[in-house]
Amino acid sequence: MKSTLTVCLIKLLIISQMQAFSQNDSLKMRELDELVITATRTEKMVSVLPMPVTVISQKQMQQMGSLRLNEVLQEQTGLAIVTNHGQGLQVQGFNPEYTLILIDGEPLIGRTAGTLELSRIAVGNIKQIEIVKGPSSSLYGSEALAGVVNIITENPTANRAAFSARYGSNRTLDLTSNLQWKKERTSASLFLNRYSTAGYDFSPETFGQTIEPFHNYTLQGKAEHRFSDVWRLSLSARYFTENQDRNFETGTAQLSNPASGKGRIQDMNVNPVLNFKASGKFCGRVSLYHSKYRTDASSRYLSNGSLFDESFFNQTFLRPETQLIWLFSPKHNTTFGSGMVQESVEATRYTQRQQSHTVYAFAQHEWLPAEKWHIITGGRFDSHSVYGSQFSPKISAQYQLTPKIALRASGGVGFKAPDFRQLYLNFINNAAGYSVFGTEEVVRLIQELQVQGQIGEVLFNPDAAGSLRAERSLSWNFGGKWKPTERTLFNVNFFRNDIQDLIESQVFARRTNGQNIFSYRNLSRVFTQGVEIDGTHQLSDKISLSAGYQLLLTGDKSAIERINNGEIFRRDPVTLITTRLSRSDYGGLFGRSRHMANAKIFYENKAKGWTANLRAIYRGSYGLGDRNGNLVLDDPSEYVNGFVTLNAAASKTFFGGKLRLQVGADNLLNFTDPTAIPNMPGCLLWTSLHFQIR
Repeated sequence: MKSTLTVCLIKLLIISQMQAFSQNDSLKMRELDELVITATRTEKMVSVLPMPVTVISQKQMQQMGSLRLNEVLQEQTGLAIVTNHGQGLQVQGFNPEYTLILIDGEPLIGRTAGTLELSRIAVGNIKQIEIVKGPSSSLYGSEALAGVVNIITENPTANRAAFSARYGSNRTLDLTSNLQWKKERTSASLFLNRYSTAGYDFSPETFGQTIEPFHNYTLQGKAEHRFSDVWRLSLSARYFTENQDRNFETGTAQLSNPASGKGRIQDMNVNPVLNFKASGKFCGRVSLYHSKYRTDASSRYLSNGSLFDESFFNQTFLRPETQLIWLFSPKHNTTFGSGMVQESVEATRYTQRQQSHTVYAFAQHEWLPAEKWHIITGGRFDSHSVYGSQFSPKISAQYQLTPKIALRASGGVGFKAPDFRQLYLNFINNAAGYSVFGTEEVVRLIQELQVQGQIGEVLFNPDAAGSLRAERSLSWNFGGKWKPTERTLFNVNFFRNDIQDLIESQVFARRTNGQNIFSYRNLSRVFTQGVEIDGTHQLSDKISLSAGYQLLLTGDKSAIERINNGEIFRRDPVTLITTRLSRSDYGGLFGRSRHMANAKIFYENKAKGWTANLRAIYRGSYGLGDRNGNLVLDDPSEYVNGFVTLNAAASKTFFGGKLRLQVGADNLLNFTDPTAIPNMPGCLLWTSLHFQIR
């Protein structure tokens, strides 16, 4: 009978198996496709998944006119772009280091202080973006404590070529070509993008711009050959490089001492995959993923040409993996997988080349006990060479209460391993007056400084800190969907995340000259909780509406306990009166907005080739940093004010859709906050031209 429900298997190599069950509760095996990450090929299929998933289609991205990944994600319900060593993604109140970013199911490496720069990723060849919210370590391992974002690129389906060019404010230029070829059992594609900008400057009175000029290139290729109905071999590769200007002031307002230089980023990976389908009930794949990321930067004083700074960072990632899927009965489907990760890093701020390895195995079982029930359980075991072993289970379920209402719930354990920076960093900043040592280095380095007579006081015994443990979370998501009519759909999701062994920096010692020495330890217990609500309505055949809202509450449990015990104070800077903090004064974790919302209207006239849209995004106030010295968010001066950005775009196609002209404006209200949000340049106007040959 015709399938009525699609279910998903989400995997570490992010292999998915699309399946469906009929009215007599039977499952049907489909061929394993490595490019389907969360088993949701269309947005309609997302509604049947037993966990919160968001899908952004290629059509939506094209109508928005977006160029880079950060531009797309910042408009989605429950997601916030935060600026911390780059533009990273915040999910359900988690910082960027807790969300795994994938391209075609493979992880991107090259984070700075935990943040993966989202503007590295062009969207010109993206088929769709799938976002899984909530802990996904049961399938993905470390860095998936908050969720997973998977960017799925296009597969060649026919012989065609597409070219586009866009020019806008700040001399921003984007050039893209996308070539696809397919013949019988063989197909290939090639994507090339060049992106450049002249940058902008919020403080022209000082040397250097707020955002310096840069240009980058992305080259991505795919090839696939089907040997038979059983065997299929694919190969994908990606190369990204960016060159940046570096101009900045190293002196003071009274005594200028500018420096200038260049920086370069290189990111490359290759991924061969062998797929097989032994029968209608058994299939699998074997893959090997290798990635390298490198940065180089140098700068010199303009006054005399002497070297100011020179640094490099080099990271490698290698992962072989095998995965099997077995449909052993009409109501039961099981996935097994195992693999190994070998990582290494060399950097200016590390004493020597550091490396680690992880061996892992995972399993996931899908069960359809009755027509209205869909249950997925799974777990993953990781054995790491430095931080030890972790087991991460998860369970998800959906119940079709009525034909129009479905209820879903999921719970799981997530974890994040300590990174190389927290383990091995050896960084001394004499200009700012501090040092940071990784936990595997801090005992030895402090002992060496003590022998040299450079330690004035040991504030925390490094031996007592012990080895860092992986951060762990226990998370729950409860919600459902309501479809009152064929044109209307509402989703709601309540979530709660409790994190233990959060890794935080702490002063371990003080030098004789007063400079602090920092390292890391497992310390805090934090929580995030809230609700996400979003809805869509097809007003007519040409007009669609959507809106979303997130309420987010966060807190450090240790800080709350101290506030309740009357142990945290604040001092009024005018009256100099010191008072105890009350629970109502506490604003939660820094960098999190309690309220976020969006509203969008899309217009499409297919007959005449017109599209237009208007999108409003609201981000509520959030804490920027501690100003009164009590280390908690409690004072109005510590907040960044809430703001609204308004984006618009319109397009017209010609010659049967082969030529598309598009114009748009981002940040129409021209909102800027140079101090707190330097990556928001004000109103940006642009126009683009897209041409396709079939």
